[in-house]
Amino acid sequence: VPDPGVPVPVPAMAARILLRLRHALAGDADREPRAPGGPEPEELPERSELEDDTEGLSTRLSGTLSFTSQEEEEEEEEEEGAGEEPGQSAGAEDAGRCWAGVRESPVLGRQHLGVPSPWGAATERPGSSLLTRQLQELWRKSRGSLAPQRLLFEVTSASVVSERSSKYVLYTIYLIHSGRFDKAPAAITRRYSDFEQLNRRLRCRFGCDMAGIAFPRKRLRQNFTAETIAKRSRAFEQFLSHLHSIAEIRRSPEFLEFFFLQDLRAAQRMTCTGMYREALATWANAYRLQDRLGVCGSGRFLLTLAGLAVCHQELDQLGEAHRCCEQALQLLEAQGSHPLLGPFLQAHIHLAWKVGKDKRRSEARLQDLREAGLPLQQQPSLKECLIKEPLE
Repeated sequence: VPDPGVPVPVPAMAARILLRLRHALAGDADREPRAPGGPEPEELPERSELEDDTEGLSTRLSGTLSFTSQEEEEEEEEEEGAGEEPGQSAGAEDAGRCWAGVRESPVLGRQHLGVPSPWGAATERPGSSLLTRQLQELWRKSRGSLAPQRLLFEVTSASVVSERSSKYVLYTIYLIHSGRFDKAPAAITRRYSDFEQLNRRLRCRFGCDMAGIAFPRKRLRQNFTAETIAKRSRAFEQFLSHLHSIAEIRRSPEFLEFFFLQDLRAAQRMTCTGMYREALATWANAYRLQDRLGVCGSGRFLLTLAGLAVCHQELDQLGEAHRCCEQALQLLEAQGSHPLLGPFLQAHIHLAWKVGKDKRRSEARLQDLREAGLPLQQQPSLKECLIKEPLE
């Protein structure tokens, strides 16, 4: 039995609580006298301060971290700490993953994030910049797994064209890779009837996929007002973007030919008539269009490279012509035979000799074709291939 004369050491908080209970039981008369001008009895501010601070932290960091208030922690300690020695609780076991009311984050794992403690700076742990470092690390890791760059369709201008018997609006559409700067844009000019024909052809072939794709209707009046042209411009952008988002449609000949078949026909016609400078610009735009659409391995693209090589050669730009032939031969590397392989090899050998480049590999490939029985004497030149190629 403890000696009544020896004071039992108790924490200061418990002492104040016991003192107030004693005063409440004894009445006002037995209160401990207070010195004149002395401070008022100290209140207990811990609860209100912690609630305010926890609310502020939850507002700033909600969704990333979960918080518990002091009352919840005390209840947990009372429930989980039953049977343990005084001064020790189950909360001490979680000290590695629970600090200053911050529990383990399901996103960031068991890390101390240096959140300001409601009990003051003395209990605050280092590492206040750890959250920033982790977010930066997540960003660096995610950059390598980003989705491919998206192709955007933007109507940059629209002009009203009046001819003898008709009047229509000509829309200029740019094909732009999101997040990339294009020095030379890929552009097309189309009128409403061109979009309408594309819509009709695709609905005949892809009825189910086209069911949810809207198309602007034709109007009987006010087709040339600024408001109508602006609305149709936005509608055509959304229409092309929706079509391009469906893999089967964006790979279809109907969709692809809408963009570059007109350019190929015009470039072929100008090349046949000797308008090489005008044809070169049209071939180059067709090249950029096919590059944006991701069809650089098709037969149309090889024909485009042939047109570029011929026009560059006719304009005495032999280095550019040589590079076009090299690019085509790289695409034809895996193909044993192709109608354009022999003409490209012959043109490459001739241009390599002109510009002083190595031509031995092309000569070896050409010799292999001879040994395979290909009559190279009857092979047309690249220019003849352009003239004879039907573009339907």
